[in-house]
Amino acid sequence: MSHETKQRWRGRLAVAAFATVVPFAVVSTAAHAAPTAQARLATAAAKTPNRTVTAIVQFKPTLSEKAATKLVRAHGGKVTSKVPFIHGLAVKLPAKQAKVLAKDAKVLGLTLNARVHSTGLDANQLATSYPKTTRADKLWQRGITGAGIGVGVIDTGIAGDQPDFKDAAGGSRIVANVITSPGAKTPGDGFGHGTHVAGIIAGDSNHRPAGDPFKGKYVGMAPGANLIAIKASDDAGNSTVLDVINGIAFAVDHKDRFNLRVLNLSLAADTPQSYKTDPLDAAVEHAWQKGIVVVVASGNRGSAADAVQYAPANDPFVISVGGVDESANSGRGGRADWSSNGVTQDGLSKPDVVAPGAHMVSVLAPSSAFQIMCPNCALGGQYFKAGGTSMAAPVVAGAAALLLQARPTLTPNQVKALLMGTDKPVAGNKVGTGMIDVERALYTPTQGVPAVNLNVVPNLLFALATRAGNDLSTWTRSTWSAAPSQLSASWAKSTWSCGTCLAAGGAIDPQRSTWSRSTWSSAGEDASAEAAQYAEQAEEAEDTGSLAPIPADAVVPTDEAPAPEPAAAAPPAPETAAATPTPEAVR
Repeated sequence: MSHETKQRWRGRLAVAAFATVVPFAVVSTAAHAAPTAQARLATAAAKTPNRTVTAIVQFKPTLSEKAATKLVRAHGGKVTSKVPFIHGLAVKLPAKQAKVLAKDAKVLGLTLNARVHSTGLDANQLATSYPKTTRADKLWQRGITGAGIGVGVIDTGIAGDQPDFKDAAGGSRIVANVITSPGAKTPGDGFGHGTHVAGIIAGDSNHRPAGDPFKGKYVGMAPGANLIAIKASDDAGNSTVLDVINGIAFAVDHKDRFNLRVLNLSLAADTPQSYKTDPLDAAVEHAWQKGIVVVVASGNRGSAADAVQYAPANDPFVISVGGVDESANSGRGGRADWSSNGVTQDGLSKPDVVAPGAHMVSVLAPSSAFQIMCPNCALGGQYFKAGGTSMAAPVVAGAAALLLQARPTLTPNQVKALLMGTDKPVAGNKVGTGMIDVERALYTPTQGVPAVNLNVVPNLLFALATRAGNDLSTWTRSTWSAAPSQLSASWAKSTWSCGTCLAAGGAIDPQRSTWSRSTWSSAGEDASAEAAQYAEQAEEAEDTGSLAPIPADAVVPTDEAPAPEPAAAAPPAPETAAATPTPEAVR
């Protein structure tokens, strides 16, 4: 990293340290609520009416692209790119004309292109018990590790050359690496956020070399799953809504090729807006309707009035995840005070479930901003301690991959219903939102839990498109091709870049914003003593609970642990061969 870049990070670090005089108080007060999309547009039009702004415009499904372009030009604007799924265009035009265009009868919505940011928080003490807390380790005993399931990670990239992302044969489990940010200059993760998230989903330190003190110490929720790295930021972590939407477009376009069944978004827009009109919400709904389970972080605004009003976590057609601190409540666990919870502007109670999100240790991207901002949070230069709903969401994404390996016919709504209907109460959390129990979810028939999203109104764009008989994917598709040499990742089985995404780069660069909003250093703790302990064998927790029969729609691997004797009045579990070693979580 250059001297100039280091100085920039140190500057942010100083600001972060100052901001933490009152920990978490900043995100828990309504006074810091962000202005709505309508308010932002009105302010821009009033204060700087002639300033050129970049906006995402959603048109009625019946309006052709040619007619939409003509309408934009009539308001003094220029189309810079198409926006996948949402019958929309990215445009540049004067702020006052943007306000006028927003009121046109042919326009469903106009949103100024806004920032997105991560939902990670400061690092704290280590506790890697989350696979046991969520009972993922019980599925490993059946050979259910997420094998064959593709999980898309829309983030800052993945340091794919780390051994945690390899398979038993030494090959990469990153089956695709795609760049959707026009500003990205390298294929990996210069910031560190995406690598940390990916490790929680599917990392497996059992693939580290023999004699490595970290071997077998850190295992993600679905250590057999494949990863699709979708880098929607530049190398410093800067990203916009357009970058993320294009990332979702790649996931939908390639879901069959990579068996991409789960999509993780540990990020949030910074402008509150109804899910019925927000373009990012429209994009995640499109992925959901195409059969992809979309898992998103609920945010870190605590109980602020606007805490759960930001896309994409405010949408009903996602699984929004809050964070639990496993060390709270005298070690019994409780809702982390920074975890967003409340009611959206559309009357939806959020989040949908909670999962461990504090004191999380996962893979560190070497020489990344994470390591520079908080060197004492790193363990041996290989792992990093962090917390936030950014870290809780991938726990649930990994759980979804486990369910889909065993029960591949499940729909996104059924996966959400099973995780919500089998959760466990959490201290300090609202009734109806509990900690996921993936083992219980696996053994529960879909008819045994309440259905979700019944009679729920979808995004307005979808409603109009459905009535018009249109498929949103036909409005525009991003063009994908092999990545140029400078963006080619040797550690990925395939590398891609987006032609139509790059076309918009010049238009949106001036409004690009940072993903690096978390104060990583302010609560970092010296991990040197802790790191030394990992050279010793960790004590394994004993649990002799029986394995219940899995519902009939399950597909259980036949080369793993033997099936138990069936419970009374329950169908017998499929016969299996002798057990083979499976990964174990470490305290």
